[in-house]
Amino acid sequence: MGYETLRYDVADTGVATVALDRPDTRNALSGELMEELCRALEVARDDAAVRCVVLASTHPTVFSAGGDLAGFTADVPLIHRHLETTARFPRVFRLLGELGKPSLCAAGGHVLAGALGIALACDLVIAREGARFGTPELNVGLFPFMVTALAYRNIGRKAANELLLLGEQIPAEEAQRIGIVNRVVPAEAFDATVADWAQRLAAQSPLLMRLGKDAMFRQQDMGFVDALDYLQAQLSLAFATDDAEEGVRAFFEKRAPVWRGS
Repeated sequence: MGYETLRYDVADTGVATVALDRPDTRNALSGELMEELCRALEVARDDAAVRCVVLASTHPTVFSAGGDLAGFTADVPLIHRHLETTARFPRVFRLLGELGKPSLCAAGGHVLAGALGIALACDLVIAREGARFGTPELNVGLFPFMVTALAYRNIGRKAANELLLLGEQIPAEEAQRIGIVNRVVPAEAFDATVADWAQRLAAQSPLLMRLGKDAMFRQQDMGFVDALDYLQAQLSLAFATDDAEEGVRAFFEKRAPVWRGS
């Protein structure tokens, strides 16, 4: 399956890399790119050989500058914008949440506007030193509406307010401090760190990872007692799997587990 705006590759380790590939536009999130990103995530979700998804960029200093402003000025009916153009963002966010496989954002450059939402929707974020994060939409007369849902689920309220309302860009180290980024690494260690984390994620039981990922996504908006009841049921289900039995057996036998996916 070919792509015009991104590169899709699956390694023998089970790591699928989806690299945004519109460097001439700083990976502006055009309708075509977002549509292809949705398609790539669906392919990765449905491919049993894929155990981890890495979102990356082919641009040397930018992950993505956010929404395609040129597309915003197009003369199209409002209903078209609502049902197609802007609908792609929540679709990507949900696909990442319901992927059933861990996702890792390799932020090798600046992550701005709608792209910040994509990064926040990923399970983990590794940033290269020098990368900046922000929601500068207010500076062009817009507001990061859909990013807001993810910002308040990842960042403390006051820090999220500062990011959303001031429209300033923050360095990767500050993004790590407030909870956007897991790890900030020097440029020379960036690729190796991403590869290490991705391979470690891909090495886990795909079945238990799916159960865990689904639980992480579903419980986030439950009441505390409801979440405990749901998670207890998921734990009981996990105990019934062959992979859980194999993992415990391998631990006591001091060997690497061989996952069966059942």
